[in-house]
Amino acid sequence: MKPGLGTQLRHLIELLDGAVEQAYVDAGLDYRPRYTPVMRVLAEQASATVGELAALAGLTQPAATQTVALMVKKGLLTVAAGGADGRQRVVRLSATGETLLPRLRVCWQATKSAADSLDAELAFPLSACLGQAIAVLETRSFGARIRDANLQRLRDGGPQLDTAPAQARPHLDDQPE
Repeated sequence: MKPGLGTQLRHLIELLDGAVEQAYVDAGLDYRPRYTPVMRVLAEQASATVGELAALAGLTQPAATQTVALMVKKGLLTVAAGGADGRQRVVRLSATGETLLPRLRVCWQATKSAADSLDAELAFPLSACLGQAIAVLETRSFGARIRDANLQRLRDGGPQLDTAPAQARPHLDDQPE
């Protein structure tokens, strides 16, 4: 049986992230690949709000918030109140984060070279395929595509799905004998 799209994507992420994480270990760094989008933004500009980090790094707001919290615990970032009313959280690299940047840049260059090598061996570069898939899904979500497929199935005379909440569905034990 051919694995589904989700299974293939998870496996691909395991293969890529596992190798990148091992490269950090081999370089003597206690650093996770998920920190990289945030580190890259803050390597280019002195500070950003969590919302700005999310937008610039291509992360969701919850993912950016969670990643920043992990990085603060690791001592890589500092967070302080900012903005006119002090309600925004302004994120900066800590001294430890700044010190780590030169070694990270070496790792990032090796990772980019490896990604370029992978792209060169594929019939269609993975980076281009992923970029195109993200752009298309931002135009019309995967959820919308699933709903459309279900509507088409119904138009074609396919079975009706039971959409009642699980607690409202009759159980086999509830059937009269």
